[in-house]
Amino acid sequence: MIRDTFIFVPAYNVSKELPALLGSIPAAVLLRCREIVILDDGSRDRTFDAASAFASGEIRASIRVERSAGNCGYGAVVKRGLSLFRKSGVEFAVCLHGDGQYPAAQIPEFLEYMAREKVDVLQGSRHLTPGGARRGNMPFYKIIGGKFLTRIENLCFKYKLTDRHSGFLCYSKDFVQKADLRRLSGSFDIDLGLIALAEEFGFRVAELPIPARYAGERSNLKVIPYGLRALRVSLRHKLRMK
Repeated sequence: MIRDTFIFVPAYNVSKELPALLGSIPAAVLLRCREIVILDDGSRDRTFDAASAFASGEIRASIRVERSAGNCGYGAVVKRGLSLFRKSGVEFAVCLHGDGQYPAAQIPEFLEYMAREKVDVLQGSRHLTPGGARRGNMPFYKIIGGKFLTRIENLCFKYKLTDRHSGFLCYSKDFVQKADLRRLSGSFDIDLGLIALAEEFGFRVAELPIPARYAGERSNLKVIPYGLRALRVSLRHKLRMK
């Protein structure tokens, strides 16, 4: 298990889901993680209270809770998390969404893979295992839309991935120190923008399989605007790499 780890948790109106997610972080991660920062993006429910309760009751890890005065957006939260990671001085960062959609239990596997294979951006894929998305109750329109976008995006990127729209991402210190966060979106397409920056600077990008998890939760992502932004990121990347 990698000792030098920093975890940041984007959290917005996830008071019901957050305790189970935080409770699913493996004990080995809590014992060896340098810091966990929960970033409440101006939630209107009791997300901040849930995060604070976990932080006050957890003695195995250093946990900090930050709360925005208003809703700044997913991209702004990711930028904040990566900026804090830079200051931490540790080797790897994990972005773990507060809604519990991504598997905290796989953090050790992902970090070990990054260290062993010298990967700088590692993304969890819900489509790498055939049929995995359907078994996880991913809505059919998201399966079709995601695969359509990924096929087009793969024409623009060096590394061919199966799921460019998963938010389960791990980053190396070397990459984040070089990344110009000011170039990145303040919305959900920031994840794709980070992958584009990694390729542009010659860093290695890879993916590992994760299970899809959908239980009727409400998403804040607007599908059509997001898809158009993702295509714009891909096309701009293609032009830069010519």
